[in-house]
Parts: sequence; structure tokens; C-alpha cells
Amino acid sequence: MYNKLKLVVLLVLINTITQAQFTSTNDKAVRKLENAKLFFDQRQHNKAIAELNQAIELDANFVEAHLMQASVFDDLKEHENAIQKYKDALAINPDFFPNAWYALAKDETLLMRFEDAKSHLEKFLAYPKISVGLQKESTKQLANCTFAILAIANPVPFNPINLGPTVNSKHKDYFPSVSADEQTLFFTRALPIDSTNPKTRTQEDFYVSTRKNNNTWGKAANAGQPLNTTANDGAQALSPDGQTIFFTVCEEAGGSYPEGRKGNGRCDVFFSLRNGERWSEPRNINEPVSSASWDAQPCVASDGRTIYFISNRKGGLGGMDIWMCFVRDDNSWSEPINLGNKINTSGNEMSVFIHPDNQTLYFSSDGHVGLGKHDLFVSKRDSINEWAKPENLGYPINTPNDEWRLVVNSFGDKAYYSSDRAGGYGDLDLYEFVLPITARPKPVSYFKGKIVDFYTKKPIGAKLELLDLNTGKVVVNAYSNVGNGEFLICLPPNKDYALNVSKDNYLFFSENFSLKNETSAKPLTADITLKPLKVGEKVILKNIFFETAKFDLKPESKVELDKLVNFLVKNATVKIEISGHTDNVGDKKANVLLSDNRARVVYEYLIEKKINAERLSYKGYGDTQPIDVNTTAAGKANNRRTEFVIKGL
Repeated sequence: MYNKLKLVVLLVLINTITQAQFTSTNDKAVRKLENAKLFFDQRQHNKAIAELNQAIELDANFVEAHLMQASVFDDLKEHENAIQKYKDALAINPDFFPNAWYALAKDETLLMRFEDAKSHLEKFLAYPKISVGLQKESTKQLANCTFAILAIANPVPFNPINLGPTVNSKHKDYFPSVSADEQTLFFTRALPIDSTNPKTRTQEDFYVSTRKNNNTWGKAANAGQPLNTTANDGAQALSPDGQTIFFTVCEEAGGSYPEGRKGNGRCDVFFSLRNGERWSEPRNINEPVSSASWDAQPCVASDGRTIYFISNRKGGLGGMDIWMCFVRDDNSWSEPINLGNKINTSGNEMSVFIHPDNQTLYFSSDGHVGLGKHDLFVSKRDSINEWAKPENLGYPINTPNDEWRLVVNSFGDKAYYSSDRAGGYGDLDLYEFVLPITARPKPVSYFKGKIVDFYTKKPIGAKLELLDLNTGKVVVNAYSNVGNGEFLICLPPNKDYALNVSKDNYLFFSENFSLKNETSAKPLTADITLKPLKVGEKVILKNIFFETAKFDLKPESKVELDKLVNFLVKNATVKIEISGHTDNVGDKKANVLLSDNRARVVYEYLIEKKINAERLSYKGYGDTQPIDVNTTAAGKANNRRTEFVIKGL
């Protein structure tokens, strides 16, 4: 917004120069200015400056010449020279073109002279006849200056480390995405279309790097087809498990989409699934996410059910807003939800990233108070859509220039972003840095491994559901990679979870994780084997819980019991025996009775859920069928179990 209004100021100035009576009575000086205007229109900046220098030599008080020269320097981004020329013009006549105070302040903010900019904005706002747009923007920039002065006086810790030449290149490398285990890095690279003039036109492609055993990043490689095309492919987000990529596809210059891709609006959200080491043909996510408007820069939450994206669709609060959709129970997308006026502003919110904790949102905005252009912000929520007031990440993470995409690792202590800071390998490089404590999310653990057939060891593409044991609510929906069986699910802290893994024609697998008392986010790794559905196979129901030495089911057992009900409904001919088992502590007869009663209450639950009793039986075995030693606490815990065995198909 600031740049757009600055352009308006310059256009007003140029229009004034071409139409008004000049302050100079020197005809030669006026002709030099008119020549400069022609050169400026033709983008011949040096010739324009030379003509203006001659005009000023002929008439040192020629205000319009000083102002136009400032405009030329602005166009060249020579802000120091522009500042001097604005000051020269204002020294001659501070009231001739009041908007010059605004333009001067803008350049001063870019050079971090916020005290000067604040003073000059106050002078500008004192003029009675200011356009509504400039008055609003100047008031905002005045607030930015006040904030910037305080932020610079209280800098946050910041020591960005370049990701090195295996990732970065002489080209622009930006918009990073990192898997939750930080083993895969996706980013966008802008490659020149014309090698003889590399800065005229570029093509965006996806590049990928994987972390090596020595913890360094491997050589980045072009992701290739079908992800990359001859058109621009960018603004991507890798799902936390690394199995899905969401990205932006836009219309080409002629108004059509690249070959093989169909769109609904100017830019749409597409996705692709990983199969082994290959990616599927990208597909448009379609309505309601991809609309007739501009929809881009997606980010998927670790629950696998929520997508955040940027759109300028109707119903927003400004230019670009952050929106979200979630997957309904029928697997359709909900209607888009605007994140509201705590997050979105009358300006532009961009580059959204939701941390795997599903509670911490990072984004870029030129509408919230910051250091100038787009700054990076963080907001946290207690419940869905109840976001706290965004906090600026502070200086020197933010600068008077644009800061865009920032992603944070699952542990919450490290961030990745792109910058054109000095010392890089190209125009834009990727960096990592330790995130200040005040900007960190909750640390999130993850569980990763492979799912394979118990007997053949071949990979299986299975469904994984992570549920909150206390509420029964699905926290994560995920699928293992069809080609290699790999999976990764994020485990947000301070909850107890049940994990269910299922696949048609296989017995399901269950596990539980207790993270209520965890103070760190240690990752968990294990491979899961699924047994084919056949007579004699057993499943341990690891998420059925009883009161100590009793057969009263704990409430959190409902999650597993309902999973068993669904399994029996889906496999309507399967017959099972529910068996109860104990460790060897206590009286053997009492243990048999306890285990029998525990098996019975599971049996009764299934009957209550309309499972035919003829398909069910139960028995308590006490300590007669141990699966582990009874000499350790862990072994005894494993022996205390409820399981079922397939008796018929």
C-alpha cells in the first residue's frame, strides 16, 4: 500500500509538472525539465537526470526540477539521493507540493531514519487538504515509525545462517517448505528464460533437497515433471508428513492455464500426492478453495483436514486475506472461513504458515503496525478461529523492506526464510535461524515409520487416525505412502492419544501415546505390521483401559471399542473371540475371573452396539498365555491385555 500511494504521489507530481505554470521563468530551464520528462517516460533515467541537473544550474530555485529529480532517484531506488532532492525542494518552498513531505518520509523509513520520517509525516498531516487515502496511510506509517523506533532500541536475537551452496544458487531461491522431521526441503527457484538477459523474464520451478546423514542438506534438484511445467509453479507448501504438496498455478499471459491444468480463477490451488519417490499428476483442489478469484499460497495443517490460503475473494476485509477450509465428515470441504479482523486487515495478508501444533499462525502483512512494508507476525489461538492479536516478530527479523514466507520446524526452535542480505550466493537465498523464545510455538513430537504386510514385508498404503483419548475427536488423518509404506504423524503436546491404522482386508492396529507429562518433543520411530484378515490372527486392543484390579471400563476405552465396532460392521461375516489376560501377580483363580469379566464387558459393549451375538464369544485366560516376561514392570504391563482372535470369516 505504501508503495502504491508513493506512486500516486509521483504521478500527481509529474502531472503537475506537465500542466501547471512553472515556478521558473527561465525558458531554457523549463525546456530542460520538459526534455527530462520525455526521457523519464522512456525509462532513460541517466539522460533525465542530466537534463534536470542542467535545469537546476540554470535556475537553482526551480522547485519542480528538484522534485522530478527526486522522483527519478526513487525510481532507481537511490533513496539517499532522493532524500536530498526532496529536502532541496522543500527548502525552497515547503508548501509548493505538500505530498513531498510524505515521499521524503517514505524514503527515510527505507533507510531506517524513523525519527526523521516521523517528524516529516507529522508535518505532512498538519496540512488541511490531504486525500483520504494519503491521510489514512500516513497515519498508519506514523504508527509504524513509533513502533520501529522502539523495536530497533530493543532488538530480538537474530543470527541467520545461510543453507549453503548445495541449496542456494546464483538465482532467486525462496518460499521454503520443510517436512516435520526436517528431512525434506522444498522451495521455489526463479530461473531465467533468456540466458542473455537473465533479469527480464524468469520461470519458477520447484526444487527439493534432502538432509544427509551428516545433518547437512544434499544438492538441491529440480523436482521435475509432473510438478514442474514450462509455466510458473510456485508458492508451495509441503504437508508435515511430506506426502502431499499444495501449490499455486496461475493463468499465463494469454489468460489460459498451462497445458494439462484447468483453473477457475486467475490463480488456483493444486495438489499432488507422493507415491514412492514419484509425485502424482497435480489436480486442482477446486471449489470452494479454488474460486473465480485469486487463490494462492496454501498451507495444510498437521491434522490433514484443514487448509489455509490467501484470497482476494468477496467477503474479505481488504486486499488479500487469510482464509481456511476444513474437511467435513463426508470428506467434502467446508465453505471458506475468513480468519477475521484480528488477523486480516484492510491491507494485504500473505504467506500463511500454520505450525504443526495447530495453534500458532505465522504470516506476512502490510496492514498491521510494523517497520514499513510487509512484516512477519505470529498469532496464537485457544480454540478454532479465536486468534490472539498478532505480534510483530521484531527487529532485525523484520526490516523496512518486505519479509515474506517463514516456516518453523516441529520442535518450534528453528525458522526458515529467504533474504537478499549481503553475503549470499544469489539474489535471494534461503536461511535458517533460531527463533526467539517469545515467537515460538509449542514443541510438537512426531511418530514416523513404515507400514508393511506382516508376512510379505511389502509396503502398504494404510489409513492412520490419531484420536484424542479423552474426547474421541480425530486429531490427525493421514495415509502412508502407497509406494514405500512411509508415514509421519505429528503429536501435539499435553494430550493422550490413540493411534488406529487400518486397511481393507487387514486387521487393524492400535497404539497409544501419553504426552500429558512430556516436557520435550522427542520423536518416535517404529515400523507397523498389519496382519491379513484370516482365521487365527490376533489383535491386541491397546487402547482399552480398566480400573486397577477391576473390570470397569475407563471412558477413554470408547475410542478403541468403537473402532472394533466399525471393523465388525465393515467385515460383516467375521467372527471373533474376545480374550482377557493378566500378569502373574495374585491368585490364579482370581486372575482368571478378572480376565473373564474384562472380556465380558467388551463383549457386552459390542452387543449394545447391535453386533450379532452369534459372531461373538469371550473368555478369560488369566496368566496362562503371557506374551512377555513377568519379571519386569514393562513385561507385566504387556501381559495385562485385552485382545481378539479371528474365529471365522
